[in-house]
Amino acid sequence: MILIHRATIINEGETYEGSVLIERDRITRLFRGDVPESYFKQCREVMDARGLWLMPGAIDDQVHFREPGLTHKGDLYTESRAAVAGGVTSFMEMPNTQPQTTNLDELEKKFELAASKSVANFSFYLGATNDNLSELKRVNKKEVCGVKVFMGSSTGNMLVDDKRTLQEIFAEVDILIATHCENEEIIQENLALYRAKYGEEIPVKYHPLIRDAEACYRSSAEAVELADKYGSQLHVLHLST
Repeated sequence: MILIHRATIINEGETYEGSVLIERDRITRLFRGDVPESYFKQCREVMDARGLWLMPGAIDDQVHFREPGLTHKGDLYTESRAAVAGGVTSFMEMPNTQPQTTNLDELEKKFELAASKSVANFSFYLGATNDNLSELKRVNKKEVCGVKVFMGSSTGNMLVDDKRTLQEIFAEVDILIATHCENEEIIQENLALYRAKYGEEIPVKYHPLIRDAEACYRSSAEAVELADKYGSQLHVLHLST
């Protein structure tokens, strides 16, 4: 057993001095104030945590760890190690790698990689496309955190812009649907305006004007409407900046 002793515990809306007992990699008991003397004799390690904060590990529901295919930026080991160093003990990773995670074979390869390399708990999204509904419907929701739907274009060619496909995903996929919500028509209209003025070298300061608040709102409203109509589990991952 391991005892983390006299930490400042932050948990469930409370802050107090206490200790945590760990047995076989599981937290088995929380103590407020003093710990009975018998526990010190049973523990193989007692960590003096006075002056330190102790809180539950965070869950990051949107990470890009770049493996496979883009490991010059990072991989499942380096990025999960960085996550744990920052207090994130579980992550859910995005499908726009190379190759993209848009079928169950590639998804299984990611799980196998993570099992051998990740130092944190993990799951992965299966990416939606305009033509992989049959794969999305086969996902094991006990293992996979969700389906990622790019309703606006982003890194990787995974834009789902076919309205019928969107409806079918929300109607038939029995797992959490996580969306990147930006209206593609608005993005392309704004992009055309700035290309006419600046060509292909558009200053980065215009990014939030191309992917503007209206693009975000209109796409988010569409996702919410579809989720309400079909009773889907919807999570909007982020907003335009």
